[in-house]
Amino acid sequence: MSNKSCPISLISVDGNIARVNAFYVGTLFSLYLITTSSALVYFLIIDFMIRLFLNKNYSPLFLLSKKTKELLNLQNDIVDAAPKRLASFFGLVFLVTIALLNLLHLTLLFYIFSIILLLCITLEVLFSYCLGCEIYHLYKKIFV
Repeated sequence: MSNKSCPISLISVDGNIARVNAFYVGTLFSLYLITTSSALVYFLIIDFMIRLFLNKNYSPLFLLSKKTKELLNLQNDIVDAAPKRLASFFGLVFLVTIALLNLLHLTLLFYIFSIILLLCITLEVLFSYCLGCEIYHLYKKIFV
């Protein structure tokens, strides 16, 4: 996704690493849905928390995504970090909600949230369309 405005956070990230990371998140989440192994969703939650609250350089999926980008020889796609960070917060909230819904055996809500998460991941991976980023830009347009 291209920037729609000047960077708000003054911090940039590589959009291709974000896309590769989304691919790995989607793959692991799909495996979770197929196998029902809670360890997979807990791993994803921990990985998101490391990226958001500690240092992304300690995130196993970020390191794997960075290495994959190098191996595929993908060009840099520099984008504003703030929208991507908000999208990651949304991803974390969805993963925690999905884990709780599974624990509470709220099957319908579990599948609704899972489908929404997979749809957002698919949009990012296939079309570089970040729904969380769009929400960020809409928020900035309306409230700032």
